[in-house]
Amino acid sequence: MTILITGANGNVSGALLRSLSAVPDVKLRALVRDPVKAPALPGVEVAVGDLDRPDTLTEAFSGVDTLWLLTAMGPQAPHASMNAVWAARQAGVRHIVRLSAVGAAHDAPTRNGRLHALSDDELRASGIDWTIIKPHFFMQNLLGSVNGDVLYGGLGEGRLGLIDVRDIADFGARVLTAPRAHAGKTYTLTGPAAISLHEAAATLGPVLGAPITYQPLPDEQVYESMIGFGVPEWIAAVSVEYGRAYAGGWGDFTTTDFPDVVGREARAFAEFARDHAAHLRAA
Repeated sequence: MTILITGANGNVSGALLRSLSAVPDVKLRALVRDPVKAPALPGVEVAVGDLDRPDTLTEAFSGVDTLWLLTAMGPQAPHASMNAVWAARQAGVRHIVRLSAVGAAHDAPTRNGRLHALSDDELRASGIDWTIIKPHFFMQNLLGSVNGDVLYGGLGEGRLGLIDVRDIADFGARVLTAPRAHAGKTYTLTGPAAISLHEAAATLGPVLGAPITYQPLPDEQVYESMIGFGVPEWIAAVSVEYGRAYAGGWGDFTTTDFPDVVGREARAFAEFARDHAAHLRAA
């Protein structure tokens, strides 16, 4: 079985490649735009191509059985997804596993969620077997959010069923290596509990060796801070949209999709915090 991984240099796809690298009888191919930046993992073939340029995809998709489709967040995401699905059809790919977004729907409260809904629908109508994965808020989004004894965040008082990226990768690996069992299914992945950032801060205290409190940030400060760090304007604005939705309770839920498929509970926030203690504080 040949599996093509898109977004290979990102957090999720990088973790997925590591999860898959130990699976026997699987040939892994990683799609990158720049071969110099390709992940250096043994046994992973590097294919050069750009989802925004369909003319670059033919060779990369040739001989692929299953595609992991992850597109970069942004207004061009449906264009990239469309090109990937078309290239997959031309190459005879049998199954596409698409990483969508939590709550993706035509009435989602964020532009990102509404764009993902378009691509989800396109995949369902493609004639290719499909699986759609909708992960909740990444725990890794909180890395670097502690400054001094304060955890800063733009999620208000909302509670979230946040999930570790490593669990998304483990789930994706399970689906990719046995795709027929998951054909036509949509999964929403969460951690084992919905928590507030106040609770997250309390969990971080023992890990970091000092009491940590949570300080909600107003929308304007979230936006300006992200712009100051060089984040594209569209992503900064959409992040504020997500923050407003979460503050209003939109993310206060969990599902059993992860344990139902993987056979174990997803990692709790405390485990994530212990494993990433060195990276929780702002540089």
